Amino acid sequence: MSRSIIKFTAIILVIAALLFVALYGLDFTEDVRFPGILDPDGVIQGLDLKGGSVIVFEAQEDDPTDEQMDTVANMMMTRLEGLGYTEATVTRQGSKKVRIEIPSMSDPDEAAKTLGATAQLQFVDHEGTVVLTGADVKTANAQYGPLSELGSSEHFVELTLTEEGRTKFAEATGRVAALSSQNQNYIAIMMDELAVSVPMVNEKIDSENCVISGDFTAESAKALAGNIRSGQLPFSLSQVELRAVSATLGDTALKTSLIAGLIGIILVMLFMLLFYRLPGFLASIALAAYMAIIGIILANLHVNLTLPGIAGIILSIGMAVDANVIIFERIKEELKIGKTVRSAVDAGFNRALSAVIDSNITTIIAAVILIFLGTGTIKGFGITLFIGVVVSMLSAIFVTKFLLKQMIGMNVKNLWLYGINTKKEGAKNA
Repeated sequence: MSRSIIKFTAIILVIAALLFVALYGLDFTEDVRFPGILDPDGVIQGLDLKGGSVIVFEAQEDDPTDEQMDTVANMMMTRLEGLGYTEATVTRQGSKKVRIEIPSMSDPDEAAKTLGATAQLQFVDHEGTVVLTGADVKTANAQYGPLSELGSSEHFVELTLTEEGRTKFAEATGRVAALSSQNQNYIAIMMDELAVSVPMVNEKIDSENCVISGDFTAESAKALAGNIRSGQLPFSLSQVELRAVSATLGDTALKTSLIAGLIGIILVMLFMLLFYRLPGFLASIALAAYMAIIGIILANLHVNLTLPGIAGIILSIGMAVDANVIIFERIKEELKIGKTVRSAVDAGFNRALSAVIDSNITTIIAAVILIFLGTGTIKGFGITLFIGVVVSMLSAIFVTKFLLKQMIGMNVKNLWLYGINTKKEGAKNA
């Protein structure tokens, strides 16, 4: 019994600590920190909550390819990050348009002018001398494979240079490679004066093709190749939409949504307490753990939170409660046929597990479809719904079961506490 009390107390303290971290974050050092949802650099408020600007650009090309439009979107995001708009989102809209949403942007006209310009791609040595520009690069592609006969496969970016670019690059790499003893043998790849990669040069490269290697992932290699290609886009962009979104509306909506969510959570907890008594109380504790974990994930992944995103979180709370209701009803059924509390809890979880997993898997599939096929706030809804459902399923299955086990270990076996009327049902007390 004493061990169960210790375990129960420990899990309560852990959940309390998680709630604190979720709200206020956690500092290890000046450089290592986990932000909380109340930190400015934690959860990012979307356009509908914080206000800002929406800009839509259209390609001045009759039939641009998907690869070209992906490159445009990637170039726009890189430009925005270089300008300090790290909260912005860039999504494709149809086959020829790119939609940009920038929260808290004070001067949308100037930003639209800047974003509409052609990206300036430059290859610069340690002295700041420009050795190549985007005009010297035919194309750049992300590749995967071995770079030598004995080497292992890795992700890299392959460049194809123009004839003039090949001549320039051969001269520059030969000169830079000789500076290895001074640790100055590198050529930085700059876009709008922002370094997107700084590869080392170990030998003269006199070839139409050259390789940029390093610790690339498939995504980072693809992004770098897109950044390089964006320096010589084959078409220009025109602005077709520019509008501001009021921050006052967003603040009001956020406050109202949070109040509604809090009222809903309180009502759900009261319902669980009234109908399921002790298991309902433990489910409320598990729900607190769920909210803490969700807060930590959203803050540290810097999820761009919108009103539909909040709706996804609230919906996943309902999914968590639904899982608990299924489990508790199964436990009550087992108790009514005369099983002990311990046996009923084990059987109840085992019988309910397949139903809980099936219902959550279908929701997860729907969320994944929204993430990959949706845009803007629809995608945000899918992201928060996916995270929320996965965490809620784990909290319902593991956290609630752990707490119930500790109650049994503390010899809490009064059937009334588990929602059973012993006089009416005639069930046996364990």
